Amino acid sequence: MIIEKAPLVSVIIAFLNEERFLEEAIKSVLAQDYKHLELLLVDDGSTDESIGIALKYAASSDGEIIYCEHEGHINKGLSASRNLGIKHAKGALIAFLDADDVWLPNKLTNQVSIFEQNPEIDMIAEATDYWYSWENSAAKNVIIPVGVTPDRVYDPPQLMVQLYPLGNGDAPCTCGLLIKKESITDVGGFEESFKTMYEDQAFLTKIYLEKKVYISSTCNNRYRQRSDSMLHTVQMTAYHKIRKYFLLWLETYFSKKQVNNTLLKKMLKKALLPYKHPVINFFRYTGPAKTLKLLKKIIHSIKGNR
Repeated sequence: MIIEKAPLVSVIIAFLNEERFLEEAIKSVLAQDYKHLELLLVDDGSTDESIGIALKYAASSDGEIIYCEHEGHINKGLSASRNLGIKHAKGALIAFLDADDVWLPNKLTNQVSIFEQNPEIDMIAEATDYWYSWENSAAKNVIIPVGVTPDRVYDPPQLMVQLYPLGNGDAPCTCGLLIKKESITDVGGFEESFKTMYEDQAFLTKIYLEKKVYISSTCNNRYRQRSDSMLHTVQMTAYHKIRKYFLLWLETYFSKKQVNNTLLKKMLKKALLPYKHPVINFFRYTGPAKTLKLLKKIIHSIKGNR
């Protein structure tokens, strides 16, 4: 599909009880200097004032802001909520913004321009500003680029090899993406079994394996860092449980898609080793690494005492 000039962009904000930040996220979308957009506010079963905020903006628009929810106002999780937004989206291009994050005004203009210059691509991913100063002006923000050489197109499955969660490079954040709707549909959207952490990685995996991706050096999104966020809570309590779930899902997905890439299969096998064969993993990787670290510490101590 060739992207037409000034394509409609559908922006999807899925939210659950985000009354503190939702309006700021909405305003950052409405402040975009790219105006050919619609905004879908997907309520994932909220019980706070974020419902009223979303309904207020939808009512005050001329149809450019749409409120939607799951049947019965139930909570189905982030993946299902994004899929609901995708189902209702009319745009050829789709962007996602978490309800506590924001965009800078040039985000969509910049990324639509990249699509116009590279009509063969399916997705754009840019760097992300990890936003600490929102709460404390003295705090320093950190811009994290996507962990590969930027400003170029990657064919499948290059990014799967190079980026987290199998590779070493930093993965893009969802708020830094712009994707063709037909490409999302082709890969089956978000995996609804992922309700919290890794929902983005499961989706990106599907894109990396089949679609062309442009990695941009620009950074027009801010990812709010907060101790009470879902990601921070999960990382503190159940990271390895959820990572194991993801890796087992990925093993099944590789089989389903008949992925025969030898390197990818080897990387997945190594990633699964601590969960499937922890003793072997210890003697092969963890033990030697700890021993080497201890030896370096001893050598450093000896040198310091001379």
